Formats: sequence, C-alpha cells, structure tokens
Amino acid sequence: MQIEFKLFATLMGYLPDGAVKNAITLEVAENTTPYQLIDTYCVPRSEVHLVLINGVYVDEEGRDRPMKSNDTLAIWPPVAGG
Repeated sequence: MQIEFKLFATLMGYLPDGAVKNAITLEVAENTTPYQLIDTYCVPRSEVHLVLINGVYVDEEGRDRPMKSNDTLAIWPPVAGG
C-alpha cells in the first residue's frame, strides 16, 4: 500500500533519498503501523512528539495501530521556544 510520510523540523534528515522537501510517498506492507515506519527510518522515538494521520492526532497507543492505503503520516519533534 502507499502512504505519504512527512517529517518536520529537525526530523527531516531521517527521510529517505528521493524525498521532496519534507515528504515522500512510500510503498509499505499492509498493516504497517506508524511506529514501524518510525523505526524503519531510525527516527528516535524520543524525538517523536506530535503524530498525525490525515490531520488527526494519534496518541502513543494509536501509533501501534495499522495505517490504511493512501494515509498521510506527519511527525513533528518536541518544540521549544519563548
């Protein structure tokens, strides 16, 4: 199945070759979970803060649930500032 994988800010460096700006379309196995994708691309889980699938927030428990074909997975690191 195909999914769009988006990483933002300091996480963008974990995207595979072929990514355009902060996103890439990937062919993944059926029942792939967000955490499986995070681990496949060596994104440190400690740096994964905000996770959205199709614009909807996914809590830590939900990150072990399978995605569907044509989903968009977007991930941001923790944000600090003043």
